[in-house]
Amino acid sequence: MKYDVFFFDLDDTLMEFDTGEQNAFRNAFIQAGLSEGLDAYRAEYKAISKVLWQQLEEGTTTMAELNVGRFQQLFDKFSIDLDPVAFSDTYLTFLGKEAHMIDGVIKMLDRLGDVRLAIVTNGFIKAQIARVAISTLNNRFETIVSSDEAGFQKPRPEIFQEAMDRLGVTDKSRVLMTGDSLTSDIRGGINFGIDTCWYNPNGLENTSRNIPTYEISNWEEFKSREKAVH
Repeated sequence: MKYDVFFFDLDDTLMEFDTGEQNAFRNAFIQAGLSEGLDAYRAEYKAISKVLWQQLEEGTTTMAELNVGRFQQLFDKFSIDLDPVAFSDTYLTFLGKEAHMIDGVIKMLDRLGDVRLAIVTNGFIKAQIARVAISTLNNRFETIVSSDEAGFQKPRPEIFQEAMDRLGVTDKSRVLMTGDSLTSDIRGGINFGIDTCWYNPNGLENTSRNIPTYEISNWEEFKSREKAVH
């Protein structure tokens, strides 16, 4: 067996994120009494968030700054008189109630059998633990390592080391990191010195320098890799 320790990203790897994010965003605004203009708010929010998450990966902002800053910038843009700290907490509470599984994930995990499993995510631990707990992923993973809890974000090698430490694993050759992001999951795994699998369901072209060990377009293909990865 080449690998018996599997690290997985969560958002858009094991769970689809956009639907849950949209629902949580809408519910948080409705609770705040702002049910009009949601399409414009969300479009601007997504643009702001994209920049901030990129800055997080580059190490030029922190999780705490992102958490509040995305809503502070949004509220400033539309002159909305809300506390971004409290609003972010409400948003994450609603997000924690959203669990939308990607097809084939549970069958894939069942096929892996008796291996060590961990989630390594740049998402916020409050929402990620809650989402996993209400999903069919519950009790399948030994640990969930989030960037806000660990103090480091993908692609920093420290967050992967945190996962290794929690599992008590020292041999990197036993570990495979799988995720949808070339810039955080694949680059992070490469930086840390472990093999990687790029989950690429949309058939995107890889124009980066981050070359994964494997590439799959669906979770059934992960089965075809079992001779290599399991």
